[in-house]
Amino acid sequence: MTDLSKYRNIGIFAHVDAGKTTTTERILKLTGKIHKLGEVHEGESTTDFMEQEAERGITIQSAAVTCEWKGHRLNVIDTPGHVDFTVEVYRSLKVLDGGIGVFCGSGGVEPQSETNWRYANESEVARIIFVNKLDRIGADFLRVTDQVKKVLGANPLIMTLPIGREDEFVGVVDLLTRQAFVWDESGQPENYEVKDVPADMVDDVEMYREQLIETAVEVDDDLMMAYMEGEEPSVEDLKRCIRKGTRDLTFFPTFCGSAFKNKGMQLVLDAVVDYLPSPTEVDPQDLTDEEGNPTGEKAIVSADEPLRALAFKIMDDRFGALTFVRVYSGMLRKGDTILNSFTGKTERIGRMVEMQANDRNEIDSAQAGDIIAIVGMKNVQTGHTLCDPKHECTLEAMVFPDPVISIAVAPKDKAGAEKMGIAIGKMVAEDPSFRVETDEDSGETILKGMGELHLDIKVDILKRTYGVELVVGQPQVAYRETITQAIEDSYTHKKQSGGSGQFGKIDYRIRPGEPGSGFKFNSVVVGGNVPKEFFPAIEKGFSTMMGEGPLAGFPVLDVEVELYDGGYHAVDSSAVAFEIAAKGAFRQSMPKAGPQLIEPIMKVDVFTPEDHVGDVIGDLNRRRGMIKDQEPGATGVRIKADVPLSEMFGYIGSLRTMTSGRGQFSMEFSHYMPCPANVAEGVIAAEKEKKAKK
Repeated sequence: MTDLSKYRNIGIFAHVDAGKTTTTERILKLTGKIHKLGEVHEGESTTDFMEQEAERGITIQSAAVTCEWKGHRLNVIDTPGHVDFTVEVYRSLKVLDGGIGVFCGSGGVEPQSETNWRYANESEVARIIFVNKLDRIGADFLRVTDQVKKVLGANPLIMTLPIGREDEFVGVVDLLTRQAFVWDESGQPENYEVKDVPADMVDDVEMYREQLIETAVEVDDDLMMAYMEGEEPSVEDLKRCIRKGTRDLTFFPTFCGSAFKNKGMQLVLDAVVDYLPSPTEVDPQDLTDEEGNPTGEKAIVSADEPLRALAFKIMDDRFGALTFVRVYSGMLRKGDTILNSFTGKTERIGRMVEMQANDRNEIDSAQAGDIIAIVGMKNVQTGHTLCDPKHECTLEAMVFPDPVISIAVAPKDKAGAEKMGIAIGKMVAEDPSFRVETDEDSGETILKGMGELHLDIKVDILKRTYGVELVVGQPQVAYRETITQAIEDSYTHKKQSGGSGQFGKIDYRIRPGEPGSGFKFNSVVVGGNVPKEFFPAIEKGFSTMMGEGPLAGFPVLDVEVELYDGGYHAVDSSAVAFEIAAKGAFRQSMPKAGPQLIEPIMKVDVFTPEDHVGDVIGDLNRRRGMIKDQEPGATGVRIKADVPLSEMFGYIGSLRTMTSGRGQFSMEFSHYMPCPANVAEGVIAAEKEKKAKK
């Protein structure tokens, strides 16, 4: 297939348990890719093929599948919902042209839906909404569309209405054509009849249809004038308007159904084809220079342009390393030599495959708009650009969040150490939000991640997939240090030892920076008391010292250093002398600037049945939490709070005990805040004891 207008690259994203993976399963069944349905709760779905996914019934990594519907080729990516794996959602959105946001009919807009929706807004991805699970108790389609307006600030365009509520849900009415689609109880997606709208729904259907037309024609002035003069637009004209509005993110066509019961899925697939953009209709990706600044050029989606592709995911499986690539422009053929613009090295393309979750079909060529996997690439990592060696370019890279939690691990025996090293190397390449470092003093390996579940699964993969037995330490919090007072100080580095000596004098101010600003250095020296060529050395001296603060040796955040005067010696001054002076200045001045320990605060979102609200709030207060908001829903109460990470270990266990197993929560990093004195003293004492032992 080479007609790009017949391509749809879409992702399915939503909160945990809204039914993304089941929706993907149904799409594959309807498009004839699979013949037996696999259920998530039985651990048999096509896209959740990792052991850990099948066991826990959650999606951990995004999986790609290709299928066809009505002559269009769909590349579908199923993404995880858990906040610990948001990076998977983020990197998938980066390479997609459209998406389906799935919401649970009874749970509505849940905490994680907000995060994913925000990512999709930042990536400017056009999407349609599918309100799922309408067969469940407490499901209410219109309540969910209201939440989409209020909580997400989005404009849902209602395209279908449900027939029957909860366990009497039998089908949907398509507002555009005024047809009712009714399924029988066999649970087979193809067993439906097209009927007239049920008599008790006629008024509602007309009301919502009118709203639909009014919203749609706002996109086209000529149609709007004709409509105001009483002329109703044709279904073709309306579809054209809806397509344009969806592409411009003016509104989001909203559908309803039950993926599990196979009701309403055909209309969602039709909407993907009718309203979501093809690769050529999306704003082309920016090309950047080495520093990541846009050059003004774009990667035009066309097979005739030079090759430009982005590696967005790396996966290791039984056939070797797979590099998932989105081709933005040009053609890619087996045997081609391509350039990785990040490393400056060329690689030859051996095998290329089209992915079917865990299976693959070999292909000989791919073109602009395709999402494929390349087998056995050596030095490519997530976010690297692959291009034609004659036309070097860089596509806008991806930015990943810093981890907030770490654990120390050690292999049980010598043989495991080597296996662990190789395994961790592969895992870091696969997941950019997972970092590893070695503690030089103790020789321990420190794994860092986005949350307890994230690290839990990494340890599980090391044990099962790679067969490494581990001793796992307690989770550690990523504390940081900062200062609270501004000071002015001076430092002179002077050394004379026969021959030329070393001399560097700096006068400087150190002050607290804005929260989140990191380290900043500037110079206001006038008159050449410190020559300009030494500024970088002074900045380097200070910035290398920021890795270890004066209190307990944690990295230092949010400090501004300003150089305002100094002195130099025509012979003895050198860059090295000034760098040493800056390091000495840091050691001398930081303890005087009111150093303070700061801790990561998490944005915690708890869902609890009403009769346990008091217990949950009391418990959060005991964990030094600040309650931000409470909102009652149909099936319980959502509580939003800011809680220090150090108090949240093992929270899921106590939440389940308090709410008889019905509570759930999600948390993500929010910001750093000063530690209370008693907590800070404990942390500093523990760090000193650790160092003393070493």
